Amino acid sequence: MALNLDAVGKKSAPTERSWTSKDALLYALGVGAGAPDPTGFELDLTTENSAGITQRVLPTYVTIIGQGAGIMTDIGDIDFTKLVHGEQTIELHGEIPAQGAVTLTTTLVGIYDKGSGALIVLESESLYADSGAPAFTTRSGLFIREAGGFGGPRGPEGDEWSTLAAEPLPAREPDEMVSYATRTDQALLYRLNGDRNPLHSDPTFARRAGFDRPILHGLCTYGFTGRGLLHTVCGSDPARFGSMRGRFSRPTMPGDTLSISVWDVADQAAGAYRFRTENQRGEVVIDGGLLRVAAP
Repeated sequence: MALNLDAVGKKSAPTERSWTSKDALLYALGVGAGAPDPTGFELDLTTENSAGITQRVLPTYVTIIGQGAGIMTDIGDIDFTKLVHGEQTIELHGEIPAQGAVTLTTTLVGIYDKGSGALIVLESESLYADSGAPAFTTRSGLFIREAGGFGGPRGPEGDEWSTLAAEPLPAREPDEMVSYATRTDQALLYRLNGDRNPLHSDPTFARRAGFDRPILHGLCTYGFTGRGLLHTVCGSDPARFGSMRGRFSRPTMPGDTLSISVWDVADQAAGAYRFRTENQRGEVVIDGGLLRVAAP
């Protein structure tokens, strides 16, 4: 497997992505919205025509509409059975409309040598197509097993927020905690948002990748987690959701129950919350979690 280290810094051509009200609703269902109570408090996320309710969009939907893929061909020869989503950061510059369009540009930020594998970091900047105003930024880390050992840097230099996210969680009990059960067919529903990687649907491909059966999309777990943070920290108001980052520490399966634990760390940084997501087996599936609420 040969990686093209000379591609670091390369930018993609601008690409337009658009979405409709239906697309946003499908994403919400794909990350479990409405499942606990179809007629309850998440109607603004799951319907567009309920009396007295205006449709709103889950902030983590930007992982669908704000990801660019055109630059992947420049990275080199990749064995996709060895590729997993390693980490994800999103930053929103305001609430997402129920329908719209953005123009996004993706940069290959870095290719890092983790020894057992390689970490490829991509960053996409999205601007609203009609106004040119900043919409959101996504930063994805893709881990390729058995692709390390090429002698490159181990990772990017840390900033204030990445340093805070890397610190141990507070020793006290969580300030908030919420649990969601995923469906046994959750991956089949979530993949309709566009991620058709057979790792999440094809038993034969999953076995080739070293799993007994198809696993849940990391970004589906991320979406469930973002829902929990929206309701426990942001008062169910998407406008208060500023940024979210987390590392996928191990895969989880459709049908698992996901529990999100949250700690208020405003004493370390204003508006900051640490979080961790575990399944019912006590396995940590997202760690290094950090949420920032938007400034009033």
